[in-house]
Amino acid sequence: MTDEGVSAGGTWLELSVEADQEAVEAVSGILARVAHGGISVESPFLLRDEGLAAVPDLSRPATVRAYVPAIDALAAQRAVDDARRMLGHLRPFELRPISELTVRPVHEEDWAAAWKQHFPVLRVGRRLVIRPTWRRHRATAGDVVLALDPGMAFGTGLHPTTRLCLAAIESWADEGLIPGARVLDVGCGSGILAICAAKLGAADVLAIDTDPLAIDATVANARRNRLTRHIRAERGSLPVAGPPFDLVVANLIASLLVAMASQLAAAVRVGGRLLASGIFIDREAEVSEALAAAGFRSVGRSVETEWVAIAAQRRAVEET
Repeated sequence: MTDEGVSAGGTWLELSVEADQEAVEAVSGILARVAHGGISVESPFLLRDEGLAAVPDLSRPATVRAYVPAIDALAAQRAVDDARRMLGHLRPFELRPISELTVRPVHEEDWAAAWKQHFPVLRVGRRLVIRPTWRRHRATAGDVVLALDPGMAFGTGLHPTTRLCLAAIESWADEGLIPGARVLDVGCGSGILAICAAKLGAADVLAIDTDPLAIDATVANARRNRLTRHIRAERGSLPVAGPPFDLVVANLIASLLVAMASQLAAAVRVGGRLLASGIFIDREAEVSEALAAAGFRSVGRSVETEWVAIAAQRRAVEET
């Protein structure tokens, strides 16, 4: 689609940008500002096991996609223009390659079909398997299989930030922290992290997101995995009503983690854990300082490519 105008012939406009891993956070933040239909990040992969599994291919750029309602052509055009303007502002910072913005109209059914080719069966950690509902998987002993259809919500397991979270939740389960725990998933997207926690034994999981499409996807995926008794999905953000949680997972972006540090602390019981992800490595120190100021102490970190996840424990008042 060109700059000459935006057609409202599709239900949505898909805005897409190819970006090096270093630039994914910045590009995602820009597209999220203009898109009310959600964003997704597709990391490239290589197929293994006769096409039944995949491993990340970090030699190629990721594709960041955003969805804008096309029914109001003028509003859609403004969103496209704003996205192009803000993306243009990134180039002077000499981030690694960022492509030009591509725009095309799509119908919801076309979007759903397009997702399938970018979403393989994926192994994460020692025993977690992310299985798209339209693909087969020969489960082996010990596999914990998460059946997933992302719908129009972020969270497929392909992006490094999601993989870091999944591996960390598995490690928490190995430590005995997950069974019977109350868990909060902030910015749940497709519900993949909430489902992972519930599959590994969490007693009660609350998944929240400001995007109604994410809530729909989480509810549907909880049903697919027969976890509706353990997972609740609600539209909204912090703070949430009720007592603090044993464990909180927040796969967001660095700027949000910094802004919400105090609210995240209030959501975690004393002695409980926070998993903060979506952090580009250059922003790690800033996020760590904000979490420390809010009452957390670091208990671990994990890294994949240029992304970092921080595990932290809520300190008692007398420790601060």
